[in-house]
Amino acid sequence: MLSLIQGIFRRKSEPLGRRGEKRALRALRRAGYTILARNARVARYEVDLIAREGDTTAFIEVKTRRDGGEILPEENVGFEKRRHLRKAARIYVAHENNPSMYYRFDVVSVLIPESGKPSVTIHRDAFRDE
Repeated sequence: MLSLIQGIFRRKSEPLGRRGEKRALRALRRAGYTILARNARVARYEVDLIAREGDTTAFIEVKTRRDGGEILPEENVGFEKRRHLRKAARIYVAHENNPSMYYRFDVVSVLIPESGKPSVTIHRDAFRDE
């Protein structure tokens, strides 16, 4: 009976992706990034985070997974997602009217285990604008 009552009153847990994004934000701020935008729409493209680190603008994809998977979160940023981030960055730079703006693409990998502390890894310059 107790488990039934706990089930009824248990708060709905936050989605995994949102939990990962919050962890990523904290890690980026601790690493010295200034967050400019979250879940930004640039034309028809979505960018998880746009941030500054020094004089560099970073277009950041956050990938969150439960710990124990065979594929690391950062390995899930496929060709199509990289292409969309590149296009979004070019549009953003053109809109800022600063063609000499230095930018890069970072990936933040968040592993959330069933128990224990999540791990966050920032991959700076994870891929190039080709």
